[in-house]
Amino acid sequence: MLEHSLNVGGSEWLIIIFVALVLILGTGKLPGTARKLGKAVNEYNKAKNEIQDQMKSVTEDTPKISGPVETEREKLEMIARSAGVKVEGKTDEEIRKNIAEKIGQKRTDEPEKK
Repeated sequence: MLEHSLNVGGSEWLIIIFVALVLILGTGKLPGTARKLGKAVNEYNKAKNEIQDQMKSVTEDTPKISGPVETEREKLEMIARSAGVKVEGKTDEEIRKNIAEKIGQKRTDEPEKK
């Protein structure tokens, strides 16, 4: 019995909500409230677009890796260049250490110092 009484479609809900708003706010306050709601939606959209633009600019700055890397040394050099670490005259271990320092992460293969 309850199932048949709540069989209301989507557009009917809009009418019900509109009538409830008119009853709650009255006809005098409804345009002002709609204006405030429109401004809030506009501010939300502006903030959303700004964040999306910032995300796009960050993703465009990331280095592009083209093709497979043949050796471990080439991979290290590519990562070091993208992190801004100089690789000339350094061993693989020194490069790994510099990359870890530049990124600010702890090395996982070193025991913790107490």
